[in-house]
Amino acid sequence: GVLEEGDAIPGDFEPGATREPIILSADYSSDSETPAEFDECGKAARSKSTINEIERSASQEDPHTADDPGGEPSLPVEEEPPSEPTLESWDSDQWRQHKKHVFVLSDAGKPIYCRHGSEDQLASLAGVMQALVSCVALSGDQVRYVRAGPLRLAFLLRGPLILVAASSLPLSLHQLQSQLHYVHAQILSVVTGSQLSRVFEQRGNFDLRRLLAGSERFLDSLCDLMDEEPSFLLGAVRCLPLAPSVRETITQTMVRQCSKHKKLVFGILVAENQLVALVGMRKYQLHHMDLHLLFNLVHASESFKTAEAWTPVCLPKFDPSGFLHAHVSYLAQGCPACLLLLTVDRDLFFPLQECQRKITERLMWQGCLDAVSQAAKGYSVREAGIPELYHFVYKSKSGAQLSSPRLEAPCVPQRLLAQYRLLHHRMYQPACPLKILFWASDRETLMGWHMAGFELYAAFEPLVDKDAAVRAMSKLLHWIKREEERLFIMSYASL
Repeated sequence: GVLEEGDAIPGDFEPGATREPIILSADYSSDSETPAEFDECGKAARSKSTINEIERSASQEDPHTADDPGGEPSLPVEEEPPSEPTLESWDSDQWRQHKKHVFVLSDAGKPIYCRHGSEDQLASLAGVMQALVSCVALSGDQVRYVRAGPLRLAFLLRGPLILVAASSLPLSLHQLQSQLHYVHAQILSVVTGSQLSRVFEQRGNFDLRRLLAGSERFLDSLCDLMDEEPSFLLGAVRCLPLAPSVRETITQTMVRQCSKHKKLVFGILVAENQLVALVGMRKYQLHHMDLHLLFNLVHASESFKTAEAWTPVCLPKFDPSGFLHAHVSYLAQGCPACLLLLTVDRDLFFPLQECQRKITERLMWQGCLDAVSQAAKGYSVREAGIPELYHFVYKSKSGAQLSSPRLEAPCVPQRLLAQYRLLHHRMYQPACPLKILFWASDRETLMGWHMAGFELYAAFEPLVDKDAAVRAMSKLLHWIKREEERLFIMSYASL
């Protein structure tokens, strides 16, 4: 029957639960060890290539279509203007003031990327990190974590690459390592795993910056997003809150146009780092990590707002060995809706350009783009009708989707996210995992609630006690359940 607001929350209760897989995920929240599902990103090849499988299938349906080797795009991508180089060095006061650093170097100790400063000026520091990795490896072990006073260092070794995060922020080992996995995936989105292995097999001291030239802004943007956005912490994709009828119109319009192109794998509409609609081939779904990489591609590319783009992108969870080709375009001036059409055919630019035009015409005529622009402003926590509630973050586990209201006073964004990180870490302690955690601070009280189907974190007024917080959380869950069709994508639209 229908669950009433005063009823106890059953163990299988999950607002936003999807009727079928939409976004792939895996539970990597435990702090105990590096998640095995992340490791797949680092492998150069699988037993079979997903992209090759799609190409063969499409070619069998259309014998006049030649196989596409998945190489470079047939049209040039508009380049972003280069950013001003930074002159920070590792011994400068300015460099030391940053609370988090990310480094990527080759296993030969050659600097590849650093979030702050110049790689060339950090060469000696890269040598120290490489030496530390080598010393531990000589004993048959692998360095994962170093603590030095208030500083925590997390290491991730992936084939020819060494990734290091150093932070004085209250981030756990797992949280730092999960960020490094994202950084590694971002590199693979530009240089596939097979390319990476091949160049370092041929030359161990190869300077990977040559292949990554121009893509540093994506790494910078990703590092910033991970500090601002809880969806990376929780391994979920944020959905745009949208009236179900509007989302259905958008989805069916995309299905109608995208299904005309046999080699089109996914159609994705995003707005302000939120998923609006997703359509795809019946056999295939995207992993939340790949979607985050696509969000970051749009977020870091201002040029997309003025001109459509045609760019290759490797999605490591989908297929780490090859490129999809993405037609990327904003649908209207002043509207945050950006459409990505992903195909295995590098010669499909002009058909997809026409596909995008027809989708845009239909959505403008139906008023959908105005609805997306309005929805991108977010919703207020006051809509839940719980006066003592400041903010919340809810994740549906089966759907790997996340929803939270916009941040409003008195919430301080960086402080609140730090509190959520601490709740998340304490609740996933391997020695003592928790289902409910109540924590009072001087500015707010916080509660985390984990069930089989969801994670919920919330901040309340500072004088709210535990019993009142539990009642408020239960009321909030019922509100999310009532609003689930608006807050989440509930079904997968197949092409």
